[in-house]
Amino acid sequence: VSVSPSLPESIDELQRQLSSKQYVADSGLATTIYLALRLKRPLLLEGEAGVGKTEVAKVLSAVLETDLIRLQCYEGLDITQAVYEWNYARQLIEIRVAERDGYLNGNKGEQIRELFGPDFLI
Repeated sequence: VSVSPSLPESIDELQRQLSSKQYVADSGLATTIYLALRLKRPLLLEGEAGVGKTEVAKVLSAVLETDLIRLQCYEGLDITQAVYEWNYARQLIEIRVAERDGYLNGNKGEQIRELFGPDFLI
């Protein structure tokens, strides 16, 4: 049985925990993180490259003894791309098979399976 660490009881405790991992968080950032943890809400960190967003995530995952799942965001990224990882090779094979079968059967691939369904998730 795995025991997960408890959440910090206060903003000051969170700041001490972050500091123990060599990260100094100002009161605004510590308060934001604390509230996100306590309210069990996601935390979105925005900013220019190099300001420390990833470092906050790394240190917080170390404090909470949990895995870090990093998502590199960019303009045009949608929920399907962000939340799911698709087996592109398998999708391409499915397309080729459908094209071959479709042309052989005269329906030109209209019967292709749903390419973004559960069968193609990694």
